[in-house]
Amino acid sequence: MAALAVAGIPIVVANPRQVRDFARATGQLAKTDAIDADILALFAERVCPTLRPLPDAAAQLLDALLTRRRQLLEMLVAEKNRLGFAPRPLRKSIRHHIRWLERQLADVTGSLADRIEDSPVWRATDDLLQSVPGIGPIVSATLLGELPELGTLSHKRIAALAGVAPLARGSGTLRGKRMVWGGRAPVRTALYMAALCGRRWNPQLRLFYDRLVAAGKPKKVAIIACARKLLTILNAMVRDNQTWSPPMQHSC
Repeated sequence: MAALAVAGIPIVVANPRQVRDFARATGQLAKTDAIDADILALFAERVCPTLRPLPDAAAQLLDALLTRRRQLLEMLVAEKNRLGFAPRPLRKSIRHHIRWLERQLADVTGSLADRIEDSPVWRATDDLLQSVPGIGPIVSATLLGELPELGTLSHKRIAALAGVAPLARGSGTLRGKRMVWGGRAPVRTALYMAALCGRRWNPQLRLFYDRLVAAGKPKKVAIIACARKLLTILNAMVRDNQTWSPPMQHSC
């Protein structure tokens, strides 16, 4: 990808599952390098996927730091779980590893903050995002690194890209449950955690959540709806370059 970008050749990074489903739809079940090349060419011709520029070096590093932070968190959770069941002679080693992972996590988190602080554009967007109750530095960094399209797409397209848009499942008179899936898992996770926090501290999300629960919606469905609403708010804020403004309180 990097070599093609340097050569000035347009690039599309396609979802492998989407291309494989396209191959099956054409009746092509076999898989070899030659068949894959033909399918990729046909996919590009028929589907015409949108060309997107590759991120620059700074954006790639920010994404790498976010990925490394997630890896360290996963290892920390695993080691803490092992500590509870490990024989006594092994606990010292596990505790030592946990302390090392915690130091590494702090270093990576600090590097994330430094990278954002060094970029005037990222710093300005970070200030906008963190002005919203429920959005902290990690959620903001995740949106900057994993969702650079924020503020450039419609609310429906950005929700689908982040994986918080409910997808219809119906045929004829059958109406299945609408579910969210696909999209960018790290962004969806960050928005979900922000919605959990915003349900308590963001007055707009709190009212929205309470109204959905009162209407009989399951709590998890209400949280996902809050995550989608939060993303819509953030998308509009970045698009219009406006900080958070709490809703007006109406008195009787």
